[in-house]
Amino acid sequence: MNILSSLASFENLHELRRLCHWGPVIALSVIAICSSMAMLDSIIWYWPLDTTGGSINFIMLINWTVLILYNYFNAMFVGPGYIPLSWKPENQEDVQYLQYCRVCQGYKAPRSHHCRKCNRCVMKMDHHCPWINNCCGHQNHAYFTSFLLLAPLGCLHAATIFIMTMYTQLYERLKVIIRNKTSIESWIEEKAKDRIQHYQTGEEFIFPYNLGGRWLNFKQVFTWSGVPRGDGIEWPVHPKCHQHTLTVEQLKQKADKRVRSQVQYQAVEDYNGACCPLTKGIQTFFRTPCTEEPRIPLKQGDTILATRGTKWWMYGDKVLNEEQMRGDRIRGWFPRRCVEKCHYDTASIDGTSEKKVN
Repeated sequence: MNILSSLASFENLHELRRLCHWGPVIALSVIAICSSMAMLDSIIWYWPLDTTGGSINFIMLINWTVLILYNYFNAMFVGPGYIPLSWKPENQEDVQYLQYCRVCQGYKAPRSHHCRKCNRCVMKMDHHCPWINNCCGHQNHAYFTSFLLLAPLGCLHAATIFIMTMYTQLYERLKVIIRNKTSIESWIEEKAKDRIQHYQTGEEFIFPYNLGGRWLNFKQVFTWSGVPRGDGIEWPVHPKCHQHTLTVEQLKQKADKRVRSQVQYQAVEDYNGACCPLTKGIQTFFRTPCTEEPRIPLKQGDTILATRGTKWWMYGDKVLNEEQMRGDRIRGWFPRRCVEKCHYDTASIDGTSEKKVN
């Protein structure tokens, strides 16, 4: 409450000028950048709404930021406390033990010193700190020390999140590199196994670019010269494969997707295409897909062929009329609560399709 009363008092509004200094500008910028990046990375690494640990982690991040800013602003605006101008001790005999300040036209109380920056005699002055653009003294000593304690602890928590986020990304990259894959190719291989199992074709899918050893796969990406091997068009492949083995599998998967993955839905609510719609429920707002893929606006009666989805969102193509089909296809994400499944859709007969989308 001290900081609020300090800011709300008319006579203390001039203290806001302390923000117009390189020290507070840099300090607050660092706090803002570190806090915001830590929260964003925390959402990517440890989604707070899925687990108790994720929620505690996110609340702790917010707690660090609030406590750091609370103590920082108190240290700045509450200030150290100043000896009143023209101050004299109540006992006139004590004057012989005190120093006289010509600037403040008064005596310096015990433990007080004159600050050239503040141009005042400061109670129990410790030092003038440029980062808070104020002195550290009697009234703000605890706030300033708490800020110095909490800031490194908050940075340590943020650094842990940064390291874990980068480690997760590094682990995923190395995992695919030693198998001579990309993230997309790993997904294609998983879908190939699913397709073969679904249709019981008895095929054997062999990933064509695995050279048979982790070190050989690693060397195709990392070289002493820094230039990757090959021309980027033709690649060394497994003896049982050819250059187009993977692309042939992709064509099969796309044909299969058209057969069993598109489920027809009809819009029952209007949706304006907002990334985080406020009117579609709290879960829809907070569980919006973390992707750059577009959202598609809907009007009641629109028909959509959904291909994938989560509990709160779905992805698919809008069915267009002849006039609309002259332009580009419209596909993207939309809230699940805005649509209902068409029971007469023939694609819904396939149980596997329903399982994938729902």
